[in-house]
Amino acid sequence: MVTENEVEANGRKYTPALDCAVVICLDGCEPEYLDIAISEGLMPNLQRIRKEGTDALAHSVIPSFTNPNNMSIATGRPPSVHGICGNFLFDPETGEEVMMNDVRFLRAPTLFSKYYEGGSRVAVVTAKDKLRALLGAGLEFGEDRAICFSSEKADLATKADNGIHNASEWLGRPVPEVYSADLSEFVLAAGVKILKEWSPNLMYLSTTDYVQHKFAPNQQGAKDFYSMADKYIGELDALGAALVVTADHGMKPKHDANGKPSVIYVQDILDQWLGQAKARVILPITDPYVVHHGALGSFATAYLPAEVDTNEITEKLSNLEGILLVINKSEAVKRFELPPDRIGDIVIISTENMTLGTSVDRHDLEALKEPLRSHGGLTEQEVPFIVNRKIDLPEVPNLRNYDAFFYASIAANT
Repeated sequence: MVTENEVEANGRKYTPALDCAVVICLDGCEPEYLDIAISEGLMPNLQRIRKEGTDALAHSVIPSFTNPNNMSIATGRPPSVHGICGNFLFDPETGEEVMMNDVRFLRAPTLFSKYYEGGSRVAVVTAKDKLRALLGAGLEFGEDRAICFSSEKADLATKADNGIHNASEWLGRPVPEVYSADLSEFVLAAGVKILKEWSPNLMYLSTTDYVQHKFAPNQQGAKDFYSMADKYIGELDALGAALVVTADHGMKPKHDANGKPSVIYVQDILDQWLGQAKARVILPITDPYVVHHGALGSFATAYLPAEVDTNEITEKLSNLEGILLVINKSEAVKRFELPPDRIGDIVIISTENMTLGTSVDRHDLEALKEPLRSHGGLTEQEVPFIVNRKIDLPEVPNLRNYDAFFYASIAANT
């Protein structure tokens, strides 16, 4: 099916695609991973695509976490528009901390729903199920024009809720372990089969960053992962898809020379300065998959008591070693395009090799079996943006990862 009508979504117009427009989000793909894998001959397909197509770098949204960036890619807009500014949210009215993976938190339609409304066939495959509901918002599955499922719960997929029955059986692969490279390979393998058998107009494939949290770019586990991914990238390219390969965020080492996590426990510091529990520190990286990162990233937001001088706290935190940036809410909203009602009074960002925690006793780091690697800050904002066709792209920082489908749709017509 070829869509003839221009698609408008969240104030942007998208070219109707002659070929299938595919975006692959390689979760946590620091550009160095690709550079090393290609230099060692492990990614011949992507190496060729870089030469024959368009090779660029883009900026992610801040915080450089999974949910806000995936939803920015899915909507073509920053968090100020779609509302998802982390994996985790604090509601000051109820005092509750909740996961931000429910559709009720989404404030803008996805591109997938808009393409679907225009008559397109749309496919979305994500590694972790935490994103599936958000990415699939607005899709209907009764007309065989939408597929949306996760690797994590592939065997539970139904035609009524996902557009496909038992995706594990359909693909001929068992449901992978959550903490494995197989979870991402399932996504990519499914994408190839969907493109072959179902001919979507638009497809999004979103992997998980288990490997990137576990392995540095020069380690064998990372090399094996990107060699595997290259095979599927090559197949999608050979099938005629207009392909954009990007990432939700990068990944940096966050440990000392002995492999111990480098952490500033911000809640403990504010408790010492202001009194026990007077302030509330929120870590938007928090999710159920703490084996990845121990809920430690490089971005935090804090709610302060009304009587506190915000400027004074901002200055004191800024003077701490390992802190890169501390700004108030209004500055953060403007600079990072964040929803003002979903962040605290200040935003704190750590340096490249430092993370931010709440209190020592709230982080169980026993599950971390390797030296900590994580993300969330400005130092993990630069990501690959590779198109398998020659097109004109703006330069970083004007090029954003959430421009992926805009340029994929252009590439689909070249």
